[in-house]
Amino acid sequence: MFNFGPKVLLLLLVAFPCGLVSFGQVSADSDSDEDIADDPETEVDEEEDEEEALVEEDQMQPSEGDEEDSDEAADKLLSSHPDADTTIIFMTGEEFPANEIVRFLVGFTNKGSQDFTVQSLEASFRYPQDFQFYIQNFTALPLSAVVQPQAQASFEYSFIPAQPMAGRPFGLVILLNYLDTQGNVFQTAIYNQTVNIIELEEGLDGETMFLYIFLAGLVSLMLFGIYQVLETRTKKRIPVKIERGTGGMNDVDISWIPQENLNIMNKASPKASPRKRTKRAAGTDQ
Repeated sequence: MFNFGPKVLLLLLVAFPCGLVSFGQVSADSDSDEDIADDPETEVDEEEDEEEALVEEDQMQPSEGDEEDSDEAADKLLSSHPDADTTIIFMTGEEFPANEIVRFLVGFTNKGSQDFTVQSLEASFRYPQDFQFYIQNFTALPLSAVVQPQAQASFEYSFIPAQPMAGRPFGLVILLNYLDTQGNVFQTAIYNQTVNIIELEEGLDGETMFLYIFLAGLVSLMLFGIYQVLETRTKKRIPVKIERGTGGMNDVDISWIPQENLNIMNKASPKASPRKRTKRAAGTDQ
């Protein structure tokens, strides 16, 4: 009896914690199911989100009619008439200097049997990677010129590239808009290429002129300094000659002069020499 009792007690101790764990899991699952069933707001929010997503998808997907209309409009704007022929000549050359006038002539030839009315001529600079992005849009030139069948017409247009665009490539697009007798609109891309905007080197500007004046003054100052140094050195090398007058008649050799000439000179001069004066004074005293 006592041997069986400890075994039963050990079995109860092992089975009791396992029963608690399983009961807790069952109760937790039942509570979560009740919470989900008792929360209708969550279901309503999910339904609203699904409806909004469906509405957005419907809005993002355009209708077939709109797509056809947009395609037709784009075709009309970008298409050209087969009986119209265009040419272009740049009067200022193929270079496009910044902040300088660029002129070109557009030739229009009507090869058909109906009249064409040339409406306008326009030009613009586009982003080279995406020609739909405008960088500089120039004013359209209104023409309203009627070109009869088998006739030609030419139009002149000019524009000035902006100064900040110098040194970079841009897409140049030149468009000619015209109508036929039925009123259909046509557009021909006369020029659609990437060009480089160059910067012209100016002759003289204020900064360059100031630099030249500064260099000229510096060179003049250096030459003046060299001249002063050379002049001082030459003065030191050349000895200075000092002229001295005769101290008296004794220092002069007059033996080569004839006596007759000396007598004439003595008679002609009113003043006597100091030596003769002293001799005369001594003779009178004697």
